Amino acid sequence: MSFPVLEDYLGRLRRSTGMPSSVWIDSEGRAQGRYFNCTLTSAFQPIRQLGTDRVAGFEAFARSYSEQGSGLAIWKLLDHVANDDESVELDRLCRMLHAINFYRQAGTDTADLFLSVHDRLLAAVSGNHGVAFRRILAGLGLPISHIVLQLPPITPNQGWLLNYVANNYQLNGFRIAINAAHAKEALHLLTQVHPAAVKIDAREISDLAAVRELLDAACARDIQVIFKRVESQAVLNSLQELSSETGRKILVQGYHLDSPAPTLHSHEEIQVGDAIN
Repeated sequence: MSFPVLEDYLGRLRRSTGMPSSVWIDSEGRAQGRYFNCTLTSAFQPIRQLGTDRVAGFEAFARSYSEQGSGLAIWKLLDHVANDDESVELDRLCRMLHAINFYRQAGTDTADLFLSVHDRLLAAVSGNHGVAFRRILAGLGLPISHIVLQLPPITPNQGWLLNYVANNYQLNGFRIAINAAHAKEALHLLTQVHPAAVKIDAREISDLAAVRELLDAACARDIQVIFKRVESQAVLNSLQELSSETGRKILVQGYHLDSPAPTLHSHEEIQVGDAIN
C-alpha cells in the first residue's frame, strides 16, 4: 500500500479501544461498519478487457449481516423503511468502507474503483453532490481521479436530474459511469452527460447496429463501454464475436467470470475469451 495517510488511519483503528466506533478493523484486516443492527463490509468484482488478462477496474459491493449472522439485502430493506437522511448516511458509509477496503490492498495505485450511487440519493442530497465524499477521500489521502461513481438508471423525465448530479460529481473531481437499458439509450446519454464509462446489460443485446454505433461513438470520445451481467458462456461468445467484428475494445463483468470477493488477489488472472472456455 502506498497511501501513508490511510495506513496511519488503519493503524489507529487497529489500536482503538474503549467506546465502540462506527468503523473498525476485523481480524482479517478488513474495514467493517455498523449501521443500525447490521455489520457492513466490501466485496469487489473485476471489470476485465475482453480477450486479454487486463483488469480495467473493480466494482465494489456492500455485504451486510445482522447480529444473528444472517445476510441482509440492506438496500432493499431501506427502499421500504428508511428516510432520505438515513439513505444518504448509509450510502456514504458504504462508499467510505469500499474506498478503505480497496486502497488498503496492494496493486491499487492506478486501478479504477467503481462505486454505485443509490437512486434515492439523486433527489435526496441537497446542494453539491460529491463534496462530502471528496472530503473523506482527501482526508484519507486517496486518489479521487481513480474513483468512478456509477449513477443508477433513470426514467426519461429524470434527464435534468441526471445532468445536475453528474455535473456536480464531475466538478468535484469524480469520473462518472452511467447505466443504460440498451445501446440506443446509451448513445443518447453520451451526448448529455459525457461519462467516463457506460454500462449496458450484456443479456439485452438485440439491436446490433446500435451497439456498433455505440462502440464507435464511445471510442471517438474515449469512453469505456462495459457489458455487465455476463453470466453465461453464450453471452460471452456473443461479445467475442462482436469484438472481433468491430475491432473495438470491450470490457466485461459478470458472475460467469468472477464472483465478488473481499480481496483483489483472490481473482485469478484469466484471459477472457481464451482461457475461460
